[in-house]
Amino acid sequence: MSLHGTYDSDNIFAKIIRGDMPAVKVFEDDQVLAFMDVFPQSRGHMLVISKTSKARNLLDAEAKTLGRLIGATQKAVAAVTAALKPDGVMVSQFNGAPAGQTVFHLHFHVIPRYEGEPLGRHGEAMADVEDLKVLAEKIAAAL
Repeated sequence: MSLHGTYDSDNIFAKIIRGDMPAVKVFEDDQVLAFMDVFPQSRGHMLVISKTSKARNLLDAEAKTLGRLIGATQKAVAAVTAALKPDGVMVSQFNGAPAGQTVFHLHFHVIPRYEGEPLGRHGEAMADVEDLKVLAEKIAAAL
């Protein structure tokens, strides 16, 4: 998919927001949701999404939405840092399929990095949901 197009209200994140698909949630409010990535690149990999915007990517996003999302992303980075003690944290956001975007609903990746551990390939291996629940509880407790 390109940078431009129509928002698909049946994308996986829209389904998660509606409750049609499960997610291992870390925190949420009326506008933002942070949850564990089921195809993590690293232990503690989270996604932060808007629950209200129909933006497919950064180019479609309203400034107010971006403000809320980056604030929630900062909160996620602080929580994962306190809970899991990574050596670093990578924050990424992709726009268009050639850039690596696979879900066309604006989102940020929060990926803890650990010295000596290579970054996994996204979408390669699905995590055990019970393991994700343990990580989510630990991260949420650090909020």
